Amino acid sequence: MTETPSQQLPAVAFLGLGHMGGPMAANLAAAGVQVTGYDIVPEACSAAREQGIEVVETPQEAARSADVVITMFPSGKHVVDAYVGIDGAVGLLAAAPAGTTFLDCSTINISEAQEATELARAAGFTAADAPVSGGVVGATAGTLAFMVGAEPEVFERVRPLLEIMGGRVVHCGGSGMGQAAKICNNMILGVSMVAVSEAFVLAERLGLEHQAMYDVVSNASGQCWALTTNCPVPGPVPTSPANKDFEPGFAGALMAKDLNLATTALDETGAAAPMGRLAAELYNQFVADGHAGKDFSGIITTLRDGGRKSSREE
Repeated sequence: MTETPSQQLPAVAFLGLGHMGGPMAANLAAAGVQVTGYDIVPEACSAAREQGIEVVETPQEAARSADVVITMFPSGKHVVDAYVGIDGAVGLLAAAPAGTTFLDCSTINISEAQEATELARAAGFTAADAPVSGGVVGATAGTLAFMVGAEPEVFERVRPLLEIMGGRVVHCGGSGMGQAAKICNNMILGVSMVAVSEAFVLAERLGLEHQAMYDVVSNASGQCWALTTNCPVPGPVPTSPANKDFEPGFAGALMAKDLNLATTALDETGAAAPMGRLAAELYNQFVADGHAGKDFSGIITTLRDGGRKSSREE
């Protein structure tokens, strides 16, 4: 987290104070940024107030005093609807003062990110997409990785804020390219976690202990983040969610969402990614089986059960 003099930082409206947005906004406030927040969930608003964030009654009220409007929403539809307004409500683009920059940190379809940026530009504003990687732990610690899609001058304007909330900020190109980087990264992560989990299940069947498996693979060609940071079995990595009944972390529902975004991008581009598509199927089933709130590394339990079922059926 980079220290930046507070007098150089723009005032922020932070909309979406949930598991990710709440800690991100709190880190801005702790660094001296003037943060005005809003969330539809009362508990999220209460938690934000405890972190020194001024919480207001409407998103429009938050936007009216902001230099930068940050959104952290569940879907692209939420972002676009908030920008333009629905059901007779004034949109953020109509409420914000001249010169405002719109910074969306949600993970959404590339086309939706580009639509949001174009809407902001058409209204006379600047905009950027900056999805994050690092989960709740990274949001709390201020060590998130930001992947930014924006024009160079817009990137430079929002970078000081992103450096407070994150440990790595990468300018990936123009509008939508932050989302492109995020989708590609998480397709790798989803496939990697499935592969690591399958290997541990096989090791269990062969009688190989978890620690021995970890000691070999973590120092061999199979080494990856899914193994050494988010190991899907308890013991080898004490801080991994596997040691806490798969408490997220990065929830399975979010991994399914990101892999579905990747699938949409694959369909739109015609790119071949059979492993990415299979990972999406597995995580969609993981969610359908009632594990949406479990860490995505909990996919190992599904793979164990599936393997046992197949053996019995044979």
